[in-house]
Amino acid sequence: MTPEEVRTLYAYNSWANGRVLHASAALSPEQFTRDLGSSFPSVRDTLAHIMLAEWLWLERWMGRSPGFPASDFADLAAIRARWQKIDSDLGNFVRTLAVADLDRVVEYKNTKGTAFSNPMWQMLQHVVNHGTYHRGQITTMLRQLGAAPSATDLIAFYRERAGLPHN
Repeated sequence: MTPEEVRTLYAYNSWANGRVLHASAALSPEQFTRDLGSSFPSVRDTLAHIMLAEWLWLERWMGRSPGFPASDFADLAAIRARWQKIDSDLGNFVRTLAVADLDRVVEYKNTKGTAFSNPMWQMLQHVVNHGTYHRGQITTMLRQLGAAPSATDLIAFYRERAGLPHN
């Protein structure tokens, strides 16, 4: 994995998050917070989890190991506002990565206080994969609520970037 590949992967992650946020805007406030019995109860809670996990990993890369923050967001606008800053910070971080950074081993504690260490490239891939997993859950939730999900496949991102049809 090269720094440029990381930047492309994070551009995709930001694009996919934006598409899920856009699709979620079709929900009523009640639908947005309805408990659907998924890993995280609602669309709101799943979006907040993805967003805060991105923040948590960035904090670890900066040498901090915070606990998982509370995620009490009233509405989609509150999530969008917080995510915009996190996405900007992530983008700035990946733009500064050099080849040597990718093999750097980062030591951190998980939210339970257990110590871990991983090479940066593994953690960078994990964050995007984690978001993909939970965006897939949101796709199912949106369908359950009668809303149309947006395609967030990586190939759709590549096609859109190339100016090709992606649906």
